[in-house]
Amino acid sequence: MDKKQFSSQGKKNRAAGARFEAKVRKKLEEMGWIIGKWMNNVDYEKEGKIGKLIPAKRKFNPFLRALSIGTGFPDFICFKKQDKLYEVIGVEVKANGWLDKEEKEKCKWLLENKIFSRILIAKKGKKRGEIEYIDFERKYMEENTNC
Repeated sequence: MDKKQFSSQGKKNRAAGARFEAKVRKKLEEMGWIIGKWMNNVDYEKEGKIGKLIPAKRKFNPFLRALSIGTGFPDFICFKKQDKLYEVIGVEVKANGWLDKEEKEKCKWLLENKIFSRILIAKKGKKRGEIEYIDFERKYMEENTNC
């Protein structure tokens, strides 16, 4: 592939990701959640130590045009009233459902520091248009105990 093909493929992938993210947001709103874009990120240092929440940085192209504003991790913060209290969860949208090592560490930190009560990973289901939600704590914490 030449440079032009990579560029056009990247544009298609970003557009598909944005469409899937919008679909997930709409579905969560239908389920009664109040959704907001999460505008923070976890400071992940090179030694593997995680320290604090920081504002998410904007992404720019070389021509000083903003590509995206909210590049926080996870993608969404969701609220739902449970009796007199609110449940607050984070939702990360991944078409394939896989998190890399750094993202897993960030999720662990967010849960340990009680920023979110749960973190869900939204992925495409087996049927067309289906969305599956994976509970991070169940899936990834169980993987670590099996080793």
